[in-house]
Amino acid sequence: MASLTTTSKAQELLRQRVKAMRLRQGLTQAGLAARAGVSLPVLRKFEQKGLISLESFLKIAMVLGALEDVVDALKPSADKGFDSIDDVLAQKSKPPRKRGWRK
Repeated sequence: MASLTTTSKAQELLRQRVKAMRLRQGLTQAGLAARAGVSLPVLRKFEQKGLISLESFLKIAMVLGALEDVVDALKPSADKGFDSIDDVLAQKSKPPRKRGWRK
């Protein structure tokens, strides 16, 4: 299934949602930055432009109580729906690959 979300849209959504969570919890930017162990300029840049390192993002998510949600969002779906009977027939139980095959 093709995704209709671009990376820039995803960054914007994450930026908006983290800021909204911070405000709902009554935290200032300085307070969240201090609790998360990231610098205030890093948090400000994220809230303004959506740019941040993965480590800093995860620290912020942990303080806001969303770290488990972030990790769970990347779980493989147990329900692999089929679009057609051809998809069902083409489905073979193969062991999961241990290495990638694309460059």
